[in-house]
This record gives sequence, C-alpha cells and structure tokens, in this order.
Amino acid sequence: MKKILLSGVKPTGIAHIGNYFGAMKQFVDLQDFQDGTSDGYQCYFMIADYHGLNLIQNGEEMRRLTLDLALDYLAIGIDPSRSILFKQSDVSAHTELTWIFDTLVTIPYLARAHAFKAAVEKLTDATVAQRHLSSKLEQLTDINVGTFNYPVLMAADILLYDTDVVPVGQDQKQHVEYARDIALKFNHTFCRDSISTFKLPEPLIIKDVAVVPGIDGRKMSKSYGNTIPLFATRGEIEDAVMSIVTDSNVTGAGGIPPNIYNIHKLFKNEADLTPLYDAHKGQYKALKEALIEDIDAFLKPMRERRAQLKINTDKVLEILKNGAERAGKQADAKLLEVKKIIGVTP
Repeated sequence: MKKILLSGVKPTGIAHIGNYFGAMKQFVDLQDFQDGTSDGYQCYFMIADYHGLNLIQNGEEMRRLTLDLALDYLAIGIDPSRSILFKQSDVSAHTELTWIFDTLVTIPYLARAHAFKAAVEKLTDATVAQRHLSSKLEQLTDINVGTFNYPVLMAADILLYDTDVVPVGQDQKQHVEYARDIALKFNHTFCRDSISTFKLPEPLIIKDVAVVPGIDGRKMSKSYGNTIPLFATRGEIEDAVMSIVTDSNVTGAGGIPPNIYNIHKLFKNEADLTPLYDAHKGQYKALKEALIEDIDAFLKPMRERRAQLKINTDKVLEILKNGAERAGKQADAKLLEVKKIIGVTP
C-alpha cells in the first residue's frame, strides 16, 4: 500500500531556484520514493489558490499565477499519471470541512499560530501586539479573517485525504500540528464509538535540504528581491549572476567568494568546483561566467519543457480538471463520512 502525501503551494509569484532546491525538487523525487515498509507515496500536489486569496485579490492575476504554477509543476517533472495535481478551489469539500472544523476550534487557539502572530507584529510593536492579541482582538481591523483562519483551512486540506505525511520545512511544523490537534478534537467530540474518523498526519521533514542563498548572500526570497528565476532566460541569468555581491567583505577562506560559490555548488559537485575556484582566485568575473554556464545548462531543459506546455494551455487545464476529479472522489467520500457522523445527513 502506498502512503498518502499531500503538499500545497500558493500561486503568489514567480518561482525561483530557492523554491526548486528547497521544496519542488523533493516533490519530484517523492513520486518515485519507496522504502521497505511501503510502496512509496501517492502524491497529491495542490495549488492552494484559496490560501492565495489572502495575498492575491485580482481575478486576472489569480488566473495567471495559477496557470503559471501548474506549468511550473509539470515542467520540473511532476507526472500527472503518477501524481494528482489539482486546484484547491475545484474541490469544494475543502471549504465545507473548514466550516465544520470552525465550530470546534477556539479564538485563543488560532491566535497562537505563527502566521497570525507575525501579521499582528507587523501592525505595531511587540508589546502592544501582545496586548491586542490577548484582550483587543476586535481592534485588529487590518488583518483579514482568512489570515486568522488559515490553519483551519490547511487542516481541512490535509485531513480530507487521510494524509500520512506532509513535507514541510522545520519552521512549518506547526501547520501539521494544527491539523493533528483538530483531528484529535473532532475524533474526541464525535467518535464516541472509539473509531477515529481522521488519521493523524506526520510532518515529513526532509534532511539536508539546501538553504539557497540569494545574490546578496541572504536566504533567497522574493521579499528580498535577491532571486534567480527558476525558468530564467539566458539573459536573465546573466543579469542576476553578474549582480552577485563579491566585494572584499564577502570573500571567504582561500579567496573563494562565498556568494558565488554557495550558489554554484547547487549545480555542480564540489570536487569539480575546487579546481575551478583554485584556478580563478580573485577572478570574480570568470567565476560568474562559469556559474552562468552551469545554471543555464541546468535550467534550459525545464525552461524548454515549460515553453512547450505553454503553447497548449488547454492541455494543462485538462490535467488540473482530471486531478480535481480524482482528488474530489476521495475528498467527497471523507466529507460524506463526516456529515453522517455530525448528523447533518441521514
């Protein structure tokens, strides 16, 4: 039997190589994963467009970003014959189960979520934020309910599919913990015959995942403006790499510029890089040119696959439709089970 794996990504911007090495590459690898205890994973890859509404509130932009993310998934190697690729909004059970869970969770419980606390702290200093959080929640008028309720929708996303594992970073474990807590609360409240409705998912924290540095040395992030797009053209790669900071303050031991080297080792093994960097000590332009060649060689096949897919977007939309039908069968069956248990259907 295959274990169930679910991952969701919001369609909120252009993918960069940090997204790829930090998560997307692992999604492709997990399609083929097998171990001694199971036949691997049945993978559900969800485009979390309803989650994205907290940030994207323009219809045309949402449609474009959703299609872009579907193209990205397919171009990197997500195989719709082996994995289920679908849009969250195409499976209505997600939002329906969210409301059922909303009747079980409390405001103080949701107020402990990291994402909500971060939103509060953006409004005011930490001291005032904590006071608002504990006694003046109604005054936080600039935070939408979707941000506050985000963990409940995510719990519904996970629990609908009897998910065994959710691949997350160490800093995202709380999302899975919320899903487990909500599953336990539902099981305790409604499953008095001791037969649990919801399976308790586990976080899948993949070891040795690269923390990808940006062109300024900080973690690569759209918010820092220090990214290299995953499907960049040759010209875009050249512009980004030539902008990598290489002054004397960021030169490591042996004269190796770490901001170049730390990106370069994502694309070439260190045994090959050592003689290159030894031969070009202090020659930052030459090292950047070598990095451009290696990035372009790596990205070119994916870039070309994406361009071919974009020619026939109807096929991509059909893949999403088929994925939603497959996901919907599982989700609707679980929701019907829940509705019977809570007494809203015979």
